[in-house]
Amino acid sequence: MNKLAPVLDPTKSADSATLPKGWRYQLIGDVCKIFGRIGFRGYTVNDIVAEGQGAISLSPSNIQAGRITLARNTFISWEKWEESPEIKIENGDIILVKTGSTVGKAAIVRGLSVPATLNPQMVTFKRRRINETFLGYVVTSEDFQSQLAATAVGGAIPTLSQKEIAGYRFACPEDPREQEAIAEALSDADALIEGLDRLIAKKRLIKQGAMQDLLTAKGHLQGFSGEWVPRPLSSISSFITKGATPTTYGFGWEAHGILFLRSECVSPRGLDLSQSMFISEAAHRAIKRSEVSGGDILITITGNVGRVVRLPNDFVQANINQHIARIRITSDEVNADFVFHQLSRPDYLKHFNSIVTGQAYPQISLQQVREAEIHFPEAAEQMAIAEILNDMDAEIQALETRLDKARQVKEGMMQNLLTGRIRLV
Repeated sequence: MNKLAPVLDPTKSADSATLPKGWRYQLIGDVCKIFGRIGFRGYTVNDIVAEGQGAISLSPSNIQAGRITLARNTFISWEKWEESPEIKIENGDIILVKTGSTVGKAAIVRGLSVPATLNPQMVTFKRRRINETFLGYVVTSEDFQSQLAATAVGGAIPTLSQKEIAGYRFACPEDPREQEAIAEALSDADALIEGLDRLIAKKRLIKQGAMQDLLTAKGHLQGFSGEWVPRPLSSISSFITKGATPTTYGFGWEAHGILFLRSECVSPRGLDLSQSMFISEAAHRAIKRSEVSGGDILITITGNVGRVVRLPNDFVQANINQHIARIRITSDEVNADFVFHQLSRPDYLKHFNSIVTGQAYPQISLQQVREAEIHFPEAAEQMAIAEILNDMDAEIQALETRLDKARQVKEGMMQNLLTGRIRLV
């Protein structure tokens, strides 16, 4: 086990000189008490009850993006809840995952209005002698998380002891006013992020409603009329095919070269190039059928079946693997963006998942993709509908760009404010 050396006197540690005046190193165990459910106080089957018959038992799944969510809960009996009063959770408490694949995930409890406790995977920091919000940000900071990673033991199930957690150190201003100022600045950054999250969710719901109205032949846009005509994808596209994996042909992956898209690149939020790889020119020539280009529509046909993206018109040359089908619109009577928005509807995702084969690894065939039908109004109305939905997508994308930047700004703030590089008092 890779343990950090204990700091007996944090104020006199070797690198204290790197801290600004008025700051010193503290140990977690010196500023709060750590409590968890241990030993005989773990759960039995009889402890689990139905909703409304006991208290919520917070687990790692109740922490999402540094916040508490009560969307999916486990409930334990009132008797079990009363058995461990020190881990009854209140607003302002800090909770941390001490064991499992998400070890180190943490959150400050806010907005809790129901009785709650912790399951055995969690610990809580109580009896704090420090600004609770400041400490909450410390626990999620890069430095603190690196200490967690260095001391977690166990391969398949990483675990931290409460004693080890108590020995973690962090830089801290001695003036409570500076702690509060830092906490407020980071809270403001979080408020901006949460606001953008909510706005994006709202815009997505509005778009879903618009898709239902515009793409299901319930009516027409003003100035348009006529019947919507069903057509299979095979009638409006060049030959619908799938990609191939270069390793099958004896080629390896490259550090740079021709972009190679895996099924993970076709994400629920659009094209994700962070999951892509590269292949050589020779590999590209060997698997020519897997080539894609700007304007192509990609749909996953194995695993998470039915995810769809449309490559931008100026997209560079790339290849796809065998888990993705390529749809390349060739009909002059069909708008490719309209087809993409149609295939993005939840109805099509539901349809494709209703016809999958294979339980361990669901999949649909290329023939099933080719036979999928889409209803079309006249070409001009297709274009008008696609423009409306494209504008909505552009607005959502702009908000997501703002959200990414806000998260980056917050990360920079944490690195500077929690080390004293930037002072607020």
